[in-house]
Amino acid sequence: MSTPAIAFAGARLDRADHIRSDPAALDALMDWRARLLRLDGIDPMFDPEGNLEWGTLADAPDGAELVFLGVADGKGCFAAVPPVGDQRPAFANPRLWQAMAALSPGDLATYGGARSLVDWHARHRFCARCGQPTKLAKGGWQRSCTNDACKGEHFPRVDPVTIMLVEHSAKGQQRLLLGRQPRFPPRRFSALAGFVEPGETIEEAVAREVHEEAGIHVNTVTYVASQPWPFPSQLMIGCHSLASDDVITIDETELDEARWFSREEVAYAMQAVATGAEDGAFIAPPRHAVAHHLLRWWLDR
Repeated sequence: MSTPAIAFAGARLDRADHIRSDPAALDALMDWRARLLRLDGIDPMFDPEGNLEWGTLADAPDGAELVFLGVADGKGCFAAVPPVGDQRPAFANPRLWQAMAALSPGDLATYGGARSLVDWHARHRFCARCGQPTKLAKGGWQRSCTNDACKGEHFPRVDPVTIMLVEHSAKGQQRLLLGRQPRFPPRRFSALAGFVEPGETIEEAVAREVHEEAGIHVNTVTYVASQPWPFPSQLMIGCHSLASDDVITIDETELDEARWFSREEVAYAMQAVATGAEDGAFIAPPRHAVAHHLLRWWLDR
């Protein structure tokens, strides 16, 4: 089975960083040729062929701030900041996920980046230093405080999250530790995950999260792959680690369940993602999740 491209990665827009800080160059792109990514709040809109819908700057809501997404085919690409940001859990809109599943990898990546950016602007209209209003700057890659006594500068943030495979070998059998969060559909298991905290390396975050959630000590942490995750704006850092022991003690505030699964059980669950079968030991993460890629990587090693 081939591994699909990592979802939300691989946008084809030229981010054109040199234009962001050049007001004249940015203004020159905001002409009749400029393209506006059509959004319903922060959800995507689709053209009759099921692709992302693009309009002109004239389609932007009155008074909306416009963020510069980049350049494609010599045309500036923009998106409008909505009145409010995302206020729903990531999986609370199944119709959105069904629609996104039909997008090309490039369109999905473009939408993911735009969603994260406009959502951040919608939720950061006031200065975190003095509380005064902020205004969009550098084409939307900065917000500046309007208080002359403060002049705070704020930048779109990305929150790092470790997501990790935990492997244990005994008597020649390789097993993976997977867990179930309360929000997961029935029988869905995935890799453990958690935010990197201040003062931590990625390796330290992996070890801490696994021990906190499952009571397992790990070592030999290695990086595998990453994924931008725009709900609201995270970088999923996929890792692999080796367990020093296999006695599970779960944190019931984080997980409903955690179990060891054999290579055969993981292989069957991954095959079932394509066939739709649900009679295996568990249901594997969907293809758009980086956990799916981690499991495929582990099977193909």
